[in-house]
Amino acid sequence: MKITTIETFSNEFVGFLRVTTDEGAQGWGQVSTYNADITSLIVHRQIAPWALGADAMDIEHLVDIIPEREHKYPGSYLYRALAGLDTALWDLRGKLEDKSVCELIGGTPGPIRVYASSMRRDIKPEDEGERFIRLRERYGYDAFKFRVGAECGHDVDEWPGRTEAIVPAVRKALGDEIALLVDANSGFSPPRAIEVGKMLQDHGVEHFEEPCPYWELEQTRAVTEALDMDVTGGEQDCEIPTWRRIIELRAVDVIQPDVCYLGGLTRALRVAKMGAEAGLPCTPHSANLSMVTLFTMHLLGAIENPGKYLEFSIEGPDYYPWQQDLFRDSPYEIVDGKARIPDAPGWGVEINPAWLEKAGYRISRFA
Repeated sequence: MKITTIETFSNEFVGFLRVTTDEGAQGWGQVSTYNADITSLIVHRQIAPWALGADAMDIEHLVDIIPEREHKYPGSYLYRALAGLDTALWDLRGKLEDKSVCELIGGTPGPIRVYASSMRRDIKPEDEGERFIRLRERYGYDAFKFRVGAECGHDVDEWPGRTEAIVPAVRKALGDEIALLVDANSGFSPPRAIEVGKMLQDHGVEHFEEPCPYWELEQTRAVTEALDMDVTGGEQDCEIPTWRRIIELRAVDVIQPDVCYLGGLTRALRVAKMGAEAGLPCTPHSANLSMVTLFTMHLLGAIENPGKYLEFSIEGPDYYPWQQDLFRDSPYEIVDGKARIPDAPGWGVEINPAWLEKAGYRISRFA
């Protein structure tokens, strides 16, 4: 069964990809969010030439051979584009075998605990706490993540004193029974990260994400070694040798690959397995409600080392207008703090035709 066409539908933020075979079978996937229009162009320039005419069922081979064929152009954009092909081929296979992707990779669809993930630093500590209370009452969340420091902040807070204010404010608002997680987005030097980490520990925070510049693995390891709480990271990392080094260094306590940043489900499964062999849980990054969270749900339902929960964005149209109306029926209903992994074939979702009609379109065909 050969791949005969690869189509992309994209705007600046989201890019969906459809593969079609010579037998008429189709599958849908997604390139990574943000600059998705650029990434979709890379699909046609650097992914499609090697995928068209290839066996649609040999996903592992394509995921390995394409980066080799494009070895002069390695890095993030190539893998963000490769994710679109990989995830579309998994959807295709699931539909052909009448199984969900979760089942294809050895899992069982069903409920999965989530943590409510805030993306905002432009919010006052007391307002964040009040927002979390409302969401807990409506959806039953029992775990929340919020932001500290400033993104790549060099120890400068989003505004003076915000980190020290928001941690006790959120704990006071939610009480001691709720799990709290924080994300620093590469904001701190090791000394400052350790200082903040000890304050987090004092307030019962259990997850300290990306405390130092993510590319400085030794800095993150110094924080991990100094604290008793889980230090986590890895969302940005797209090269398998980097992942091998992260795990060998024990730079983090919990690994957080992003299915789309990393190059798709196949490569994410490999990283999860590497973590499992080292005794590290895997709580992937999935910080918006495009297909990446759906991919992550299927992944967590199958791997042997899933973390405690799925990251689930709580941002609505006021903050992320671009993630609205992507699907005919949303796969993201939260009940009692849990999402549900679909049991329909493939990813178990249908892209909204009205969204596709408005998107930029490109097609590559097998000659």
